[in-house]
Amino acid sequence: MTTERIIRIMAGFFILLSLALGATESPIFVSKWFLAFTAFVGFNLLQSGFTGFCPPEKLLTKLGVKRGNGSCCG
Repeated sequence: MTTERIIRIMAGFFILLSLALGATESPIFVSKWFLAFTAFVGFNLLQSGFTGFCPPEKLLTKLGVKRGNGSCCG
């Protein structure tokens, strides 16, 4: 698996989980404050698209995960 795929999976997972924990209609609702985490992940995706700076990609690369053909974050 490449850094691109791992980061896409992580972002999707965190967004879905934080929505499930923050939406009042959800059976696993905890607090509306989890929606702030959803916004945080979305903001990081947006800024990495413009700047090319993606901290998870740098971490995964240091851990030895190979990069894909095109970097997901820039």
